[in-house]
Order: sequence, then structure tokens, then C-alpha cells
Amino acid sequence: MSEVRAAARYARAVMDFALEQKQEGQVEKDMRLIRETISENPELGAMLNSPVIQGSEKKAALDAIFKETSKISKQLFGLLAENKRIGLLDLVAERYLFLYEELKGQDVATVLTAVPLTADLEAKILKQLKAITGKEVTIENQVDPNLIGGFVLRVGDLEYNASLDSKLANLKRELIRK
Repeated sequence: MSEVRAAARYARAVMDFALEQKQEGQVEKDMRLIRETISENPELGAMLNSPVIQGSEKKAALDAIFKETSKISKQLFGLLAENKRIGLLDLVAERYLFLYEELKGQDVATVLTAVPLTADLEAKILKQLKAITGKEVTIENQVDPNLIGGFVLRVGDLEYNASLDSKLANLKRELIRK
């Protein structure tokens, strides 16, 4: 949990600095690129979290991979490397995107499902979320084939778990209590 808090602090600092420099949009593009690249390349994530590789080598690799990113993002690489927190880069990018969407008056809802959402179902979810939050919401669908059925919906700090796993766990607890 402390990693999430640390990532949130770094993301807030980057957001504040980006706003001061009027570069929040460019940094947002950088953070999306960073998230996408790390998620598509597990080797990169493993390298960033490796205790064997020096922070300076990790920073050099990030500078080479993300050579087109803004100065602010490159400064973040250096700061994380210096503080031995470079493994948090993906979490920092995620939190920054959350802050950016919040700044723009939008929320990002993460929907975890066993199969990809259909366009019709996504539209229904968006309609319900707008009614609940009163804000424009975008959906990020994450597919987890290990999920037996149902879905897990996260918007900001709220989570609604309607997965079959959750229902079975609740049923098991009820049976054990009786």
C-alpha cells in the first residue's frame, strides 16, 4: 500500500509541475505511452523492478526508449532513479492519468471482465455511470480470463464487485457462519 501512496505523491508532484509549466497535456501523452509500453513489454517491467540493475542503467534505458517524451517526464525518470523508486514508474503514470482525467472533469472507469465488452453493453455502463457520478466517464476494459463470470467496476476510489468469484466467496462465508 505504501507503494501506491508514494506513486500518488510523485504523480501529484509531476501534475503540479506540469500545470505550472503548462505542459500537462504533453505529459499526459507521455504517461499513456509509458503505461502502454510497460504493459506490452513485461521484460521492461521486470528490468525496472530488478534489484540487480543499477538505477542509472534503468534511467539510461528509459531515456533511450522514451527519447521523444517531454523534459518533465525525463526529469521524473531521473528523480525516481535517484530515489531508488524507478519500479514505481507504471504506478506513477497510472496515477497521473487519473489526476489528469479528474482535472478535465472526467472519470475513468476500469471494468474487469472475462471477455471484452460489447459496444451495446459499454454504452449501457456509460449511461449508468454518468447518472451515478454526474460526470463524463470513459471506460477502460481489462480482460481477465481467470474471472469466471460477472465483472468488477472501479471508478476513482469506488469499487463494485459483481464477479462470480465474489458471490461464491460471500456464499462460502455465509455457510461457514451457520
